[in-house]
Amino acid sequence: MIIGSHVSMSAPDYVLGSVKEALSYGANALMLYTGAPQNTRRKAMEELKVKEALALLDEHHIPHEHIIVHAPYIINLANCQKQETFELGVEFLRKEIERVKALGAKYLVLHPGSHVQAGEEAGLTRIVEGLDLAMENIGEVEIAIETMAGKGSELGYNFEQIRYLMEHAKHGDRLRVCMDTCHLHDAGFDVSDFDAILEAFDRVISLERLVCIHVNDSKNVRGARKDRHANIGFGEIGFDALNRIVHHEKLQHVVKILETPWVDGVAPYKHEIAMLKAGIFDQEIMTKLKNQE
Repeated sequence: MIIGSHVSMSAPDYVLGSVKEALSYGANALMLYTGAPQNTRRKAMEELKVKEALALLDEHHIPHEHIIVHAPYIINLANCQKQETFELGVEFLRKEIERVKALGAKYLVLHPGSHVQAGEEAGLTRIVEGLDLAMENIGEVEIAIETMAGKGSELGYNFEQIRYLMEHAKHGDRLRVCMDTCHLHDAGFDVSDFDAILEAFDRVISLERLVCIHVNDSKNVRGARKDRHANIGFGEIGFDALNRIVHHEKLQHVVKILETPWVDGVAPYKHEIAMLKAGIFDQEIMTKLKNQE
């Protein structure tokens, strides 16, 4: 099983610290931001101890492709109202692509964006325009469009919209998909019947394009379109459905990443990863986390 979680990336060890954190959780994959997701401030990659981080991955026989980079939230390629917001997104996405290259990673997860009341067709057209500009020097990097919950004017809440981007973008062959189980549930998909979801995905897009799954429970009822993550087994999706996903025979090559909430200031990932590896729900996990065991 290829499984990890979101990890921090901060001084003094930066990416090396991110890898150490992932290893402490019993993970063989990780997801990070190359800087704060809410702003454009970034340290030079030369300062982030990338070589040491990659060496540590090699020492533990973890492929560099198991590093997932998440693009910052401030990128909104679908914005049809403010040209400066669109241009900022394009320029910042270009820079993030270069940082993924410098990191030795392959996949950059991207929220497709919100059309800000301009309409879905206009928003999708705008995203294609932005991708065409940002991906001019994409190289070997692949952008994984994340499936979204559909809150507000958010795009990417169904497979057809993501296929549209792949079919119309100039570099559509470099686009992949990152599913998010909470987002799928909140968008109205029945995550308990994941075989049906995979069948639909394969028909509309192709399973070969699926490279990452964010494994999250949801605090919301199905179809709520709210996007509020819950800890594994403590939400509306439930442990059994999520456990089947991480052990699914068709998804063994797909990187699974947990983005579940911290509990009383404690990261839950070591316990949740162990629970999913064992395939047994631990009802005492919240107590253990609160006692910082």
